[in-house]
Amino acid sequence: MVFLLALLPAAAHADIQEYKLANGLKIVVQEDHRSPVVVTQVWYRAGSLDEYNGTTGVAHVLEHMMFKGTKKVPAGQFSRLIASAGGRENAFTANDHTVYFQQLEKSRLELALRLEADRMANLLLTDKDYAKEIRVVMEERRWRTEDKPQALVYEQFQAAAYQAHPYGRPVIGWMNDLEQMTVADARDWYRRWYEPNNATLVVVGDVSPKVVLQLATKYFGPLKSHPLPVRKAQIEPLQHGERRVTVQAQAKLPYVLLGYHVPVLYDPEREWEPYALEILSGVLDGNASARLNQNLVRRDRIAIDVSTGYEMVQRGGTTMFQLDGTPSEGVPVADLENAILGEIEQLKENGVTADELLRVKAQVIAADVYQRDSMFYQAMKIGNLETAGLSWRLLKDYPARLQAVTAEQVQAVARKYLTTDNLTVATLDPQPIDEHAPRHKEIPHGHN
Repeated sequence: MVFLLALLPAAAHADIQEYKLANGLKIVVQEDHRSPVVVTQVWYRAGSLDEYNGTTGVAHVLEHMMFKGTKKVPAGQFSRLIASAGGRENAFTANDHTVYFQQLEKSRLELALRLEADRMANLLLTDKDYAKEIRVVMEERRWRTEDKPQALVYEQFQAAAYQAHPYGRPVIGWMNDLEQMTVADARDWYRRWYEPNNATLVVVGDVSPKVVLQLATKYFGPLKSHPLPVRKAQIEPLQHGERRVTVQAQAKLPYVLLGYHVPVLYDPEREWEPYALEILSGVLDGNASARLNQNLVRRDRIAIDVSTGYEMVQRGGTTMFQLDGTPSEGVPVADLENAILGEIEQLKENGVTADELLRVKAQVIAADVYQRDSMFYQAMKIGNLETAGLSWRLLKDYPARLQAVTAEQVQAVARKYLTTDNLTVATLDPQPIDEHAPRHKEIPHGHN
């Protein structure tokens, strides 16, 4: 454990610099001189969390439209300019944010910043481009969700688990909303949220922070900020009993997804529960020797795979502790569900061992250390924290916070949150596969 902590570069966070332009744009720069590369990411604090009924999916639609050009950079030119400079670029939309990124040779940093600043303020949203792109988004929904049985289960699971909170709506949007959406909806979204005072520029790589600041000031500095809409806190009411949903879809095997409402990180100085939940996830699923894999896949052979998921950083103020799995052929899905619940009850009753706790801590910290080899991952961690309203400074405390978690705390969060009244279960009921049914094609170079 001490060895793993020693692997963390002593100056890993000393070389992070933070700036703020007069128009409100936040800039975070992390130096990493191991290779002559730079990663740039522009994070907008706007995602499906900020949508309202009737316009679900508009954040993702606008992400697609951001590649349709400005007066200075016509449609398609953005990607061509980055590619001709030897770089790669893309974007993605999530519940909490929309992110645009490039990875380039360090001398091409100015190109990325010039292009991003231009489309932050000068995007052309034409009826013609919109009409074409909304069809692409609808096809993406068909391919990514409607043709994927597990994705359908997840969508219905979220809708059942969150009955008031926006996390219950799919990021890609409901199909009816996409069909009714207009270019005016996309323009309205762009006008409301695509402002320098609602964005964070993260730059990681072989760069000088002063040079990054100079270039950011040159290109983003002239952009004017505007007041942002008031965001009202949206809280999911307390769940008062188990919820269940069954999804019938063409598939070979059944599948089950279970989830419990759990807290996210609000006050890192005082909170320990999110860190204990992170360790709990590792105890159940961390690697081949974790409980679910060891007992249900390898020993009892009732599951092909089983896993857990927990994200402690969420701008929406809530999240789910999830467990999912696919039963082995011939095993009823109810047997797998009962086995997963049985493992949870055993942990609540008997806790975790000292050896188990040490292994999970070492494994989680090691994963964090090794992922720091990726400039893109470093930028993602910074942007995610900043956009959620936290700070990149939490990164340096993360290993110590995990190390401080006790076995009693892991057992305590399991007992407190992993209860029947707080449980939502979604099950895939596989239907015969029609080999002649039309399948939708993957979107080739679609932006996520």
